[in-house]
Amino acid sequence: MKNLKNQDRTPLFDAGVEYGRKRPAFFRIPGHRYERGINQKWRDAVGDRIFAFDLTETSLTDDLHNASGPILEAERLAAELWGSDCAHFLVNGSTCGNEAMIMAAAGEGETVCIPRNAHKSALYGLILSGAKPIYLMPPVEEEWVLHGGITPEMAEDMFRKNPGCKGLMIVSPSYFGLCSDIAGVAEVCHAHGAILMVDEAHGAHCYFSDKLPKGAIEQGADVVVQSIHKVTGSLTQRSIIHIQGKLVDRELLENNLALLQSTSPSYILMTSLDMARHEMAMNGAAMMDRAVDLANEARRAINEIPGASCAGPELAGRAGIVAVDPTRLTVSADEIGVTGFELKNMLWDDYGIDMELANYRNALAIVTYANDEEDLNRLVEAMKDIAKRFAGGKPLPHMTMLTGMPEYVNSPREAYFAEKETVSWAECVGRVAAELIAPYPPGIPVIYPGERMSREIWTFIDDFKKGNGHLHGPSDRSLSTFKVLKG
Repeated sequence: MKNLKNQDRTPLFDAGVEYGRKRPAFFRIPGHRYERGINQKWRDAVGDRIFAFDLTETSLTDDLHNASGPILEAERLAAELWGSDCAHFLVNGSTCGNEAMIMAAAGEGETVCIPRNAHKSALYGLILSGAKPIYLMPPVEEEWVLHGGITPEMAEDMFRKNPGCKGLMIVSPSYFGLCSDIAGVAEVCHAHGAILMVDEAHGAHCYFSDKLPKGAIEQGADVVVQSIHKVTGSLTQRSIIHIQGKLVDRELLENNLALLQSTSPSYILMTSLDMARHEMAMNGAAMMDRAVDLANEARRAINEIPGASCAGPELAGRAGIVAVDPTRLTVSADEIGVTGFELKNMLWDDYGIDMELANYRNALAIVTYANDEEDLNRLVEAMKDIAKRFAGGKPLPHMTMLTGMPEYVNSPREAYFAEKETVSWAECVGRVAAELIAPYPPGIPVIYPGERMSREIWTFIDDFKKGNGHLHGPSDRSLSTFKVLKG
């Protein structure tokens, strides 16, 4: 940790406090004029003080798009804390950060490597940039049926086959906390003069405890996007993009952010970034150690329940996985015939426990420093009760994950602007998709625009839909019809 005395500053928060202290006659946007214009029912529920922080670009509060005061200082403190050369606050979430870094890596007609476990924002980056994707399928960890990591060997093979590739993107940790060998892949990328981009949306906490995997910045990534709201305490929708080294064109990246981000950023939400950074600097080690200890104890208890199981560090060394984030509890009752979808629904309906997501085999709990023993005890006791209710159930048939990739026909940008037609869902096998389909969460596309719909992928999506899974992408939410390229 660097210069903790310096990290005790909260420049953007202090600017908001100072502006509120002055209480000037207000003739600017936003129009609610502190709390006076806020709906009274809302004020009665939450109080008044927070609304004084909902400001705009005043002489005290700086300008995100031309930062020179407290926003710039807050960003510099974030870069110092996480160890990057520079950092920028993101007000459109990690989505715009992923888009911006892809646009900075490759332009129209150039190639960039995207893993098939990437968030759908990678697709948007490809559409905006015009870059042509080289898709890379992470290996599958067979026991838990989860995408593993990208290995240096996979990266080297990709560059050998595609020598002009401008950059490679990795998702690490994954939604399920599975980490790739970022240091090894960074070496390969840099040997080929390519940028290593890391979607670290789920890993901003990894810099604050030796009990957690190492962060991507520490391992040599060139540009890293972190969702600070996911596990490190900012309000929702707030992220940071970090840059280090000389491979990334910083001016181009900043221009991309200007293109993608709102010109009316929320100062309440930006202030939450400043305060989350301060909290992590002051107390991050203790906070993260607490989260790990809570999760490990729950994992131990769940694994002692007949018929229940919880994944852990034993996954390291399999399927390109070099480390596992212990604060992710991947829980299963498949040994007694309960699917992950059913488990998630039962935990909510019968026990008041809200899990992050589910797939056929597993349900995922994200444990943070703000959870307490009661939260984890409720999960353990619920798993005990479910195991008793379904004792003697037959194990689920083993599910295989999609490992093949659909045929690439058009780039995402070409497909996005091409002429389209609507066909019935039953008729779209063999046709070129004009829409993405991504089970959500986690929002990972199983088919991109410009790819041919195979029978295997059609069946996978159809089974997911029949299991009441939630999908992003199709304009027909019922998926009775689907848009394909015309002709």
